[in-house]
Amino acid sequence: MSDFLNVSSSLTGRRWVGLDLETQRAAEAMAQATTLPAPVCTVLARRGVATEDAQSFLEPTLRDLLPDPRGLKDMEAAAARTLTALDRGERIAIFADYDVDGATSATLLIDWFRQAGQRVTLYIPDRIDEGYGPNVPAMEELAASHSLIICVDCGTLSHEPIAAARAKGADVVVLDHHLGGETLPPALAVVNPNRQDEADAPGYLCAAGVVFLMLVEMGRQLREAGKPGPDLMSMLDLVALGTVADVAPLVDANRAFVRQGLKVMARRARVGLVALADVSRMNEAPKPYHLGFLLGPRINAGGRIGQADLGARLLATQDPHEAAALAERLDQLNSERREIEDAVRQNALAQAEARGPEAPLVWAADDGWHPGVVGIVASRLKETTNRPAVVIGFDGDDGKGSGRSISGVDLGASIQRLAAEGLIQKGGGHKMAAGLSLSRAQLDPAMERLSELLAKQGAGDAGPADLKLDSLMMPGAVTPELIEQIEAAGPFGAGAPGPRFAFPDVKIHFTKRVGTGHLKVTFGDGLSARLDAIAFGAFDTDLGPALEAHDGARFHLAGRLELNVWQGRVSPQLRLEDAARAGG
Repeated sequence: MSDFLNVSSSLTGRRWVGLDLETQRAAEAMAQATTLPAPVCTVLARRGVATEDAQSFLEPTLRDLLPDPRGLKDMEAAAARTLTALDRGERIAIFADYDVDGATSATLLIDWFRQAGQRVTLYIPDRIDEGYGPNVPAMEELAASHSLIICVDCGTLSHEPIAAARAKGADVVVLDHHLGGETLPPALAVVNPNRQDEADAPGYLCAAGVVFLMLVEMGRQLREAGKPGPDLMSMLDLVALGTVADVAPLVDANRAFVRQGLKVMARRARVGLVALADVSRMNEAPKPYHLGFLLGPRINAGGRIGQADLGARLLATQDPHEAAALAERLDQLNSERREIEDAVRQNALAQAEARGPEAPLVWAADDGWHPGVVGIVASRLKETTNRPAVVIGFDGDDGKGSGRSISGVDLGASIQRLAAEGLIQKGGGHKMAAGLSLSRAQLDPAMERLSELLAKQGAGDAGPADLKLDSLMMPGAVTPELIEQIEAAGPFGAGAPGPRFAFPDVKIHFTKRVGTGHLKVTFGDGLSARLDAIAFGAFDTDLGPALEAHDGARFHLAGRLELNVWQGRVSPQLRLEDAARAGG
């Protein structure tokens, strides 16, 4: 495949790559057969949408895309046992993970039971003192006073803790999405599309999606019994938040979850999310970006460096005053988290560069690195090197780490294999993210073995990440209406990257530094049309300096189109990601 616009090394050091010929032809055929704009057809063709399915794809509905809950093993038993507990007025506990997916999953259940007139107990473990997932002391304590424990976003590998709860007389239901082992824990039900004995299950779901499916099944069983159930559609804001924040692929039902959930969120009916949006200074209708980069990190901040249940308490509260206080606290913790992360990231990057970032695995470890930020730093290393990355913090002899992977490389399965081989104390996760615990003596052998496993999956074959572009665009063609039509092909995010367009041979009319290292740009095609752009972090690479000192030179610009809302005025804008000198 030839370089797009002949750009083999851009100002950020990337090669520009266009769509393959087959996709281009499919887009052209769709444009000829429909009234859709050519850029929209390009996006649809890239996502594999057939011409006859284009209109239905642009209008995703849960009715058409929701998987049948009964297609998942143990689902009917899990729903029936939960309804029995409700009917009998039993005490129910929810054991949730400390991240956004765990918080939204727990709040879905809390909200549902609240509408049904029953209170439940929420338990979220401390990341540092207890670690991920159920532990024996906590499960025994909950089992002593609750007859049903529902584990959300965790539990699939928790054999001993669940056995301890069962021994105390409690039933345990697991609602999870993390990769399962060869055997399941002794729970009454394990509902997980990524169990090893599942076939053709919706493995793309996050835990919030799995919990929502169980609520759908509970509603079905209530209707079959002639009873009304709580309103589920009003809960889709939580499912959308969990889906985006957990970086679940935005395909199939997840598209509908997020599309409909954003509409629910825009109504500002959940006081916790309203408070969080306000403290995050969101001044426009919510989009996946806001969920992933504004709301999600703040909810996560409690579990990372503060009190583990702050995020779930915020989402579940109905008191505006409590919501405002919790949102403010989470915002403060998020600022502290960023400072801690910056220090760890710089040291981890230096380690990775010293080892050689061209290896199949990029990893770093040191004493005192906060376990609440190692996952974020691993994500930064992965983005910088286009390699799977693992970052580990040690407290004495005990190390806790987190990893992030690249497309096509299953990190969770590889780390689970390390645990099975006895090279680490425990570990698991899913394809794109995983966690692990190990001793200091295990560090080097485990990382060496993990590198071998990832190399077999092709992790070391990737070069610097190419910039993938959908098509050419001219400034005069960009309108708010076109951007809205392109957005209808979304939502965009993990597993469904947003389209990027290249603006060839344009003239820079205006540049201005804004914020900390960002650059505003106005460019045009040499005729009358001009378009504004914003390049975030422009001065972290050669992009900012080159555009700022353009001296009349012409450039190819590339990025994503978006709507900019300022003082009630809506205008098109390019989120500028890269550039190359035209003709150079």
